[in-house]
Amino acid sequence: MSVWDVVVGQTVVPVMQAAVVDAALDAEGGGAAMTHAWLVTGPPGSGRSVLARAFAAALQCRQQPPGCGHCTACRTALAGSHPDVELVSTEALALKVDLVRDLVRRAALRPAEGRWQVIVVEDADRLTEEAADALLLSVEEPPPRTVWVLCAPASADIPPTIRSRCRVVALRTPPVADVAAFLVCEGVDPAMAAFAARAAQGHIGRARALATDEQARLRRGEVLRLPTRLGDVASALEAAAALLEAAEADAAAHCDALDAAEAENLAAIIGSGRSKVRGSAGMAKDLERAQKSRRTRVTRDVLDRALVDVLGFYRDVLRLQAGSGGDLVNDEMRPSLQRLARASTPTVTGRRMAAVVAAREALAANAAPLLTLEALALALRGPADEGPADEGPADGGPGGGSST
Repeated sequence: MSVWDVVVGQTVVPVMQAAVVDAALDAEGGGAAMTHAWLVTGPPGSGRSVLARAFAAALQCRQQPPGCGHCTACRTALAGSHPDVELVSTEALALKVDLVRDLVRRAALRPAEGRWQVIVVEDADRLTEEAADALLLSVEEPPPRTVWVLCAPASADIPPTIRSRCRVVALRTPPVADVAAFLVCEGVDPAMAAFAARAAQGHIGRARALATDEQARLRRGEVLRLPTRLGDVASALEAAAALLEAAEADAAAHCDALDAAEAENLAAIIGSGRSKVRGSAGMAKDLERAQKSRRTRVTRDVLDRALVDVLGFYRDVLRLQAGSGGDLVNDEMRPSLQRLARASTPTVTGRRMAAVVAAREALAANAAPLLTLEALALALRGPADEGPADEGPADGGPGGGSST
C-alpha cells in the first residue's frame, strides 16, 4: 500500500509525486529544482494533513517509486517518529512564537538520516503575527535540505509575505463516492459507508466517525432536530442552550483525560515540598491556560461541525423547493425536509442559511457561543403561520435505525 493511497479523492497527487521525483534527483546531485516551501489548502476534512504527511514520507523514501508505504522511512514518517520529519499540530487557539522559533532552529539542522529535514505545520492558519514573522526568514531562505509544508483552509489564512514564498497546492472536497469507497476499504459496511460519506458532506474524518461510532450518529441526529424545535421564543432559546451543552460535553469527553494526564505529568516533574522545582507556580498557570485554550477550541470545532450539519439540512430544503435533482445530504429525513419545504419559501430558506453562515463566522471570530446560538435560533424561527417540521430519525443514521 502506497503512502498516497490514504489521500482520498484528490487530483493533485500526481503533482506531488512528480515533486518527490524532482526532490530525489536534487538530493542525489541531479540538478532538478526543488520547492522548499509548500502551502496545502483545502476545506475542513479534505485531507490537508494526510497529504502533507504522505508527501513527507515519500520525500524520505528511497524505494522506487518513492512513497512505497512499507519501508522504515515511510512507516516512521507517517507515524511521526522519523528523526527528520516534524509533525506540528495544535489543539490550542494559536501557534505561538516560542514554538515557531524552536521549529526554525530545527529547520537549520542537517537531516540526521533522511534526505530532507521536513517540517509539517498542520494548523498554519493559527500562527500569531509574531510567530509568522519568526517563520518568514526560514521560509524565504530555507536551508538547502529543509522543506516546509504548511496547511491551512485557504491561502488567505496565511500572511501574504509567507504565502508568496510557497508553492500552493489546493485540495477539493472529496467526492462522496470516493469517501464511501475509502470507508469500505477500511471494513465499513457499504450501506453505512454510503450514508456516512453523504452525511459528512465530504469530510473524511467526520465520515469515519459517523460510520464507526453510534454515539456520533446519535449526536448528529440531535443536532438536526434543531430546525424542528423553534416553535416559539422559549423553545428556540432552549434549543440553543441544549446545543451548547452538548458541545461542551463533547469537549469535556475529549479534554478531561488529557488534562488529567498532563497535570499528573507536571506534578511528577515539579515535585513537592522542599524538593519542588522553582517556578512551579508559573508552570502550573501555563498548563492551565493551555488546557483552557484547548477546551475552547474543541468546543468551537464541535459547534462548527454542528452548524455545518444544520446548513446541510437547509440546503436540502432549498433543493426540494427548487425541484432540483440529486441526492439529499439528509435523505433519511426526507419527510421533515419536505414539510419544511412546503411551509416556507426559497427566500426564507436562503435567509436561514445566511444566518447559519453568519453564526459560524461569529464563532470563528470569538463571539460568545451562547449569545451566538441564541441569536441563530431566533433567526431560524419561521413566520407565525409556519409549523415545525416532523422530527425525523433521532439518531441521524440511515433509515432512522441505530445502524451498527
